[in-house]
Amino acid sequence: MSGLPTGWSPATLREVCERIVDGSHNPPKAAPFGMPMLSARNIQGRRLLFDEFRWISEPDFVLEHKRTRIAPDDVLLTIVGTIGRTAVVPNNTQLFALQRSVAVLTPRSAVLAQYLSHSLESPSIQRCLQENAKGTAQKGIYLGVLGEVEIPLAPLPEQKRIADKLDALLARVDACRERLDRVPKILKRFRQSVLAAATSGELTREWREARGLEMKWPNILLYEICHSIADGDHQAPPKSATGVPFITIGAINTGVLRLENATRFVPAEYFNSLKPERRARLGDVLFSVTGSIGISALVDTDLPFVFQRHIAVLRPNLKIMGAKFLSYRLSAEDIQLQCAAVATGTAQLTIPLGGLRSFAFSLPSIPEQEEIVRRVDSLFTMASALEKRCQNATAFITSLTPSTLAKAFRGELVPQDPNDEPASELLARIRSQVAVSGSAMPKRGKA
Repeated sequence: MSGLPTGWSPATLREVCERIVDGSHNPPKAAPFGMPMLSARNIQGRRLLFDEFRWISEPDFVLEHKRTRIAPDDVLLTIVGTIGRTAVVPNNTQLFALQRSVAVLTPRSAVLAQYLSHSLESPSIQRCLQENAKGTAQKGIYLGVLGEVEIPLAPLPEQKRIADKLDALLARVDACRERLDRVPKILKRFRQSVLAAATSGELTREWREARGLEMKWPNILLYEICHSIADGDHQAPPKSATGVPFITIGAINTGVLRLENATRFVPAEYFNSLKPERRARLGDVLFSVTGSIGISALVDTDLPFVFQRHIAVLRPNLKIMGAKFLSYRLSAEDIQLQCAAVATGTAQLTIPLGGLRSFAFSLPSIPEQEEIVRRVDSLFTMASALEKRCQNATAFITSLTPSTLAKAFRGELVPQDPNDEPASELLARIRSQVAVSGSAMPKRGKA
């Protein structure tokens, strides 16, 4: 570790920690109540979460706690599976045990717990942890290897300045990320509100009034406005290296047909052998009827493709209903309720074609359908633009945490004080104390 700021020194975790132990390699049996046993999933966002865990009996906990002795200001580090998340054990936290996926680091007086936690999440240390992880099905860090990981050790007063600054900055980053995470749900509700207004007639109420029209939408059944309603072939299609794309629900789950998400290809001859109503064409509407039911997507291409039986294809009578209006109409909440009402099955819901054909809704005139589509398109375009801006902002916010941590551990985040005792002197005292006491850090085999 070279190029450290003045007064800093490289130090191994074994040097700056009194203990490095991991959780239980042989967790005791779960109990109906008792003491919590946490794992890596309970460490999220630099916090210790008591949301999902297993209970263990109090006698089992005593045995676990005797070895790990988890206490406030210990640093927890995930070392199996998702490696590198940290949290500092806060004061007044309830007692708990740990599974092997988490290591407990007890810092010496040379390093502040919050500084150590942040340093372990810095990009350079994260890379080091990933590079040293071993395993096939699930990678983990050996505790012996973990003890030799080097961190950049700043003078003690500067550690506090860095930790305090990072706590403040990263809290603001987290708060911003949490707000951005709520935006997709808000936009989803907005889109549903738009569709609700469109299908109730409220979206075009002023349009009708300007033309002196009354809202006279007759009630119809879906089969009455479609030339055909069919599902995909029930036989597994033959595979081919090239040919016609074969799609599953994954190609329409965003409400847009994406042939680039095709899972494989089938021979063109197979496509040509399908019944005409099972060969989707431009202007048809696809609708998922098995598994993730109720997703609709307009076929906006004349390229051929094949789909599984989990998808139905609807061919509207364009003299009665526009294809895009039908796609929007099938996405509305009242149709989703009808999906739930007719669906069968438990492990995997399925909408029978008979149930699909009987879906009921009111039908505006073709001119009003076109106006509805125009307005929905405009509002959805606005929502998509906001969604894109949100995604860009989220990507930027996501990059802020590692870039801020990298800046902090290059010594560029807070001012340095030449009067601070250099970290090398701290380490010299620690090494001297360890040599005199002859104490050795307790070890455990591997993570």
